[in-house]
Amino acid sequence: MEHPDPLRIGIVGIGALAVRAVLPHLTQTDIAGQVVVSALCDPVVERATTVAEQYGVPKVYPSLTEMLADDVVDAVTIVSPIGLHHALVKEALTAGKHVHVNKTMTTTVAEADELIALAAEKGVHIVASPGEVLRPQLKRTRELIREGAIGDLAWAICGVAFDDYHEGEPERETGGTVIDPTWYFRKPGGGPVYDMTAYALHQMTSVLGPAERVTAMSGIRVPERTFMGRVVPTEADDNTILLIDFGRGMFAIAYGTAAGCPIEQFGAATYYGTKGVIDGVLLNGEEFDFELREETLGAPITDWEAQMRVLPHVTGPHRDIPESHVFEDIMQLVRWAREGIPSAANAEHARHVIDIIESGYRAAETGVTQDLTTSFSLPD
Repeated sequence: MEHPDPLRIGIVGIGALAVRAVLPHLTQTDIAGQVVVSALCDPVVERATTVAEQYGVPKVYPSLTEMLADDVVDAVTIVSPIGLHHALVKEALTAGKHVHVNKTMTTTVAEADELIALAAEKGVHIVASPGEVLRPQLKRTRELIREGAIGDLAWAICGVAFDDYHEGEPERETGGTVIDPTWYFRKPGGGPVYDMTAYALHQMTSVLGPAERVTAMSGIRVPERTFMGRVVPTEADDNTILLIDFGRGMFAIAYGTAAGCPIEQFGAATYYGTKGVIDGVLLNGEEFDFELREETLGAPITDWEAQMRVLPHVTGPHRDIPESHVFEDIMQLVRWAREGIPSAANAEHARHVIDIIESGYRAAETGVTQDLTTSFSLPD
């Protein structure tokens, strides 16, 4: 049965993503009956207060503990640095709150196991970004491969490069304060694999399903970065190549590198078969059909935001706000909490991607191929 009142949600981490996308999406009037932002949480209270005034959010807290103590939220969305995700999600789940967690959900399988078990114990839900499995483009890709449209699939490649993306984001100066990006270059949770290749791995596993083994090479290629004139040492690996075994002689390469991204569609994979190739939404060079494809017509296939118009909640004003895929994942949680409809963007899938990443780093350190210990089920 649907709950008549909108879900009260708190945003944890008022950084670039929250300012650029999460707040603009969640404060649109078209979803006011479903969800309301009731609180913001960030240790930089000055910035959180300025942003709260801008968007009419009534409460601001310096810590999640204080937000939860006031019982002003039914759910939280965790938009903090990746290395903080496990502790924050655990605290929210322990308090009996539903959680959306931005990518990557945690940095280790053990952390993910703990959160999944805790959510089940508390009877609450986790939706984990990125919910690539929700995209009909990827469902159709999976079907085409199974139908033999490119013959026997032999191998695939996907990945994303860091370049200097985070150092130059315009939102880094907000509310009279600076949003420091240096965590992207530190452990735990830093580096392009946890931050960006997670998209590519969610896409690829949404098509091919769970992987079996992984090996890798990994290191630091750019030892220093610069932010606002300050030198930032690189502590987390920024140049990583994963070799993934999906079984039956089917392999894939996934990269999270310091520079260069030959695949134009963000994180999209190219699948090579004995009789053809699928590259993003192209089958042997021609765009293939998929559910709601008409919503993307007129936009380049490399337009990431336009390709998100096929998602169920990305309508009206949300088409013109960045990062609409994150908004969709949050709305998946809202629907699950209010209507009892589970989301395919689930913690088990996120845990498997974490397994690939964590095991890949371990393989790079030891020189030993790692067997993966997790799995998940794809939707029908």
